[in-house]
Amino acid sequence: MADKVFIFDTTLRDWVQVPGAKLAKEQKVEIARQLAALNVDIIEAGFPASSPGDFDAVREVARVVKGPVITGLARAVRKDIDTLWEAVKVAKRPRIHTFLGTSDIHIQKKFRSDRDKILQWCVETVKYARSLCPDVEFSTEDAARTDFEFLCRSVEAIVKAGATTINVPDTVGYATPIEMADRIRRLKEKVPALDRAVISMHCHNDLGLATANTLAGILAGARQAEVTVNGIGERAGNAALEEVVLAIRTRKEVFANLYTGVNVKEISKTSKMVSALMGLPVQRNKAIVGAIRPEDVGVTAHTFTLTARSGRAALKHHISSFGHTLNDAQMDAVYNKFLELADKKKEVKVEELEILVQEELFKVPETYRLEHIQILSGTKATPMAALRVRCRNEVIEEASTGNGPIDAAYKCIERIVGHKFALINFGLNAVTSGEDAIGEATVRIRTNGTIFAGAASSTDIIEASVRAYLAAINRWVAAEEREKAARKGAKKPRGKAPAASL
Repeated sequence: MADKVFIFDTTLRDWVQVPGAKLAKEQKVEIARQLAALNVDIIEAGFPASSPGDFDAVREVARVVKGPVITGLARAVRKDIDTLWEAVKVAKRPRIHTFLGTSDIHIQKKFRSDRDKILQWCVETVKYARSLCPDVEFSTEDAARTDFEFLCRSVEAIVKAGATTINVPDTVGYATPIEMADRIRRLKEKVPALDRAVISMHCHNDLGLATANTLAGILAGARQAEVTVNGIGERAGNAALEEVVLAIRTRKEVFANLYTGVNVKEISKTSKMVSALMGLPVQRNKAIVGAIRPEDVGVTAHTFTLTARSGRAALKHHISSFGHTLNDAQMDAVYNKFLELADKKKEVKVEELEILVQEELFKVPETYRLEHIQILSGTKATPMAALRVRCRNEVIEEASTGNGPIDAAYKCIERIVGHKFALINFGLNAVTSGEDAIGEATVRIRTNGTIFAGAASSTDIIEASVRAYLAAINRWVAAEEREKAARKGAKKPRGKAPAASL
């Protein structure tokens, strides 16, 4: 009989532990809706006790997203658990997820305690969480480095206290597949109480083994995989959802009688959405791409082209074939951009149309919008840029020199905005082929300790670079405005808690 492997998606929670990472509530809800369309089993929507903003985002996901179990993370303290429960209890299928370190490193160095006290703490935490919610997951943080006998003792007590899922994480990406498989197999043998709970894997990728460790644990008897879209997450990231799901689906002779409920046709769309909204480009040689048939993950092989004469009806038909639905304003914007591109290229490939659609769907409000750019550059000339940018109803023009044309343009933008940013990452990639290929520029900027990302594409790489920089600045403006609004309408603050790690 077939066994289901439950897919627990922690993209929205583990992502925020990337330094400077920020998403608006509306963006988190948009991603959560797509995760529901992907048909994941559990969505970990955030860490509600970390900030009022994250609390509101988790509560909104719990309120509007139907289908998956909705959870968040809480430290093993009542205040955190109460805050989490307040956020997720509106969900049709809520879960409380809490954790405590069980390795001697955590017990002695972090908590300055001993094993007996930590075990009692775990049990009391689970009992309290279970008094609020029938679905409780407990993570034995740093389980890969926890003394095995103490891990067995802890897991048995935690399950008897009421936990329905036990997570055995490799918190620091330290383990190997053989070690993880052995640990899960021996746990099942030594702890009879595990017959009443699901074993979960949560593996980090510090040694590049997150997916391998997760799959090894599943083969040994774990039945939940905690993953993220595109493998994003703190430090080197987490096990990638697409890799775990496609490995189980493709290698049926190895993962005999195992399956997931994931709608693999939605993988490509989900990956692109997460990449665009989080400002983290997917590397071109990322696993799955090229190794699996494109249509298996929702990428249709398009070979035909469109011209300016194709018309709105043809455009709308092809956009629908991507699985996107645009409102009238979005359709107008995409059609106008399509006509501009068609004038430059004469023929537009369908994959290039999809790029235009994604830009429109995932764009941030354009406080600053590029209207015109002029570049002067040469091997013996000082690079100079002149920009015209619209800021709401005002048109601002600036000119500057720089080390190169893009540097000059970025200095113009800083003068226009009246704020200096640290450029911490800049990248250019050709996203289509040929002499008139579309290039995508990605930037990450930092101000006041927070990182903002932007991306844009064009047949002109300088234009793409400028628009990407403005996109990142527009994210900064939007975040500043949200924070001002929150301060203005804030009630009694809930207080901040440090970010949690599994």
